Amino acid sequence: MEFILNTIFWTLALYGLFEIIKNIIYLSTYTSFKSDGIYLIIAVKNQENKIEGFLRSTLFKILYGREEYIKNIIVADLKSKDKTKEIAKRLSNEYECLKVISWKECRDIMDNVDEN
Repeated sequence: MEFILNTIFWTLALYGLFEIIKNIIYLSTYTSFKSDGIYLIIAVKNQENKIEGFLRSTLFKILYGREEYIKNIIVADLKSKDKTKEIAKRLSNEYECLKVISWKECRDIMDNVDEN
């Protein structure tokens, strides 16, 4: 019985370590967020008819207007069943400050933000 409990314990411990390493690698490799500034997080779901116009309008205000204090726009997709995520991803290829991620990834990033 002790062997089974130890096996379960070490399996869970290794799984937790794997998750921590995976998050560190993800944050350092796939996110190029600036270290300071204001992040605009937009949660979207099934908005394929409106998302492109909304994002282009927001990007215009940030890039050419008076919203220079906003450093990045994060579009967090809430498991859209239409083409919302694909449209936002296409726009993220055009604009460096726009990132498209899942809601789970957004929560993970927010949970790992350094409080300094």
